[in-house]
Amino acid sequence: MLPQATDPAAPDLLLTSVRQPGEAALLDIRVAGGVISHVVPAGEVPRDAPVVDLGGRFAIPGLWDEHVHMTQWALAANRVDLSKAESARDAVEAVRARLSGTSPNRTLVGVGFRDAVWADVPSLEMLDAATHHQPTALLSHDLHCVWLNSAAASTYGVEVDASGLLREDAAFAVTRELGRLPNEVVDPWVRDAGRSAAARGIVGIVDFEMTWNRDVWLRRLAGGFGSLRVDAGVYPHDLQRAAAAGMRTGQELNGGAGLLRVGPLKVLIDGSLNTRTAYCVDPYPYGGHGMLTVSEAELLQLLVRARETGFVPAVHAIGDGANKVALDAFAAAGVLGRIEHAQFVRREDLARFGELGLTASVQPAHALDDRDAAESNWSGRTDRAFPLRSLLDAGATLALGSDAPVAPLDPWLAMSAATTRSRPDGRGPWHPEQALTREEALAASSRGRSRIRAGDPADIAVLDGDPLAVPDAVFAEMPVAATLVAGQFTHRDPGV
Repeated sequence: MLPQATDPAAPDLLLTSVRQPGEAALLDIRVAGGVISHVVPAGEVPRDAPVVDLGGRFAIPGLWDEHVHMTQWALAANRVDLSKAESARDAVEAVRARLSGTSPNRTLVGVGFRDAVWADVPSLEMLDAATHHQPTALLSHDLHCVWLNSAAASTYGVEVDASGLLREDAAFAVTRELGRLPNEVVDPWVRDAGRSAAARGIVGIVDFEMTWNRDVWLRRLAGGFGSLRVDAGVYPHDLQRAAAAGMRTGQELNGGAGLLRVGPLKVLIDGSLNTRTAYCVDPYPYGGHGMLTVSEAELLQLLVRARETGFVPAVHAIGDGANKVALDAFAAAGVLGRIEHAQFVRREDLARFGELGLTASVQPAHALDDRDAAESNWSGRTDRAFPLRSLLDAGATLALGSDAPVAPLDPWLAMSAATTRSRPDGRGPWHPEQALTREEALAASSRGRSRIRAGDPADIAVLDGDPLAVPDAVFAEMPVAATLVAGQFTHRDPGV
């Protein structure tokens, strides 16, 4: 088993024969006390610490996924995958195939359906006919919608109409109930997910699981989780509790083994594109503007309260109407913060991200997953959908993530989507004018650090190729030879 990332007894370390991206010169990286103390030409540092020869590989600052629902991501790996379903009928057949062997007292859970691009529509009757008395709950890929059969509706005490669908808060409530599995079941799944993330060069996540995250992560770290740093988000219903405990964004939590900090205050103010609940200025083709789930006055009060209590607000805003509301509230509150997703932004609002000093926490893989839904619902306006280049050029700070389980917890998939605006599926790039360079994508995935520097935490990803030079297909699946957090290996290939 790999050592804990913050073991105070761990020796210092010297990484030799390593290169920075885009450079041929070999370097040595000296790590002392969990911090990079020297980055110098090879041979200039005394070999007074254990040496790891990296054989000319490339080192980059360790990667962060800035938007994760970690428990949901771990659960998704153990549920029915509906991401390939091209219709409601396809989804039902995938569920039918998994019914055999499922305990009749246990809810069968599917994940990842995208009904926004289906020609047919989900219905209670359709799902009931396939599942009968087996409680069944299917979660949409964006987690903003749940498709239930009658047995599951009865099990969870909710009412559904003829569609069988619940959206937004009602869906979130059922999703939370579906996640109430024993800790001894879920925590090992989360440990596995953490190890898998470390194997992709990830050193930290911002976890926006809808729960009182502090105690969950203290338990997991005490139980042996040690693969990643975690910034644990807080939701408005827990803000008073957090403030009373003296918590504030960026604070390191006692008992967290140096890996756990208080994250941002997450505020959801609209829905999603897939469910057509993202709040938009113009109506959807079938009517309605989506949902503004927090009023402008309420949002302003929350941002002021966040400022007073030392929390950085992270406002979920997908539609262009919601982004305008969020920007107005940030301006009025006079507080810095983040807008999560920023998927659809009015041209006149792009510059405000930079003017207000805001971070756009974006998920580039969504641009490719949702391109058809965007073209259908935002027809003629998708030049300002997922506008990564426009946001960066306007002065916004970009922070890349996955929103796992909405997209896989894999920073290379996100960076590939950001830089190519395409996937190797034969379709051409979608709005390539909004692409980032690889160096920009790497910086946006490592909290602004595009190069290994002395004085930074020794959070490092070691790659088998130069991320600025490998072909696009290799970049999307970049081989990661090793990952270090605070100077200790959290992932290490046998050849390292």
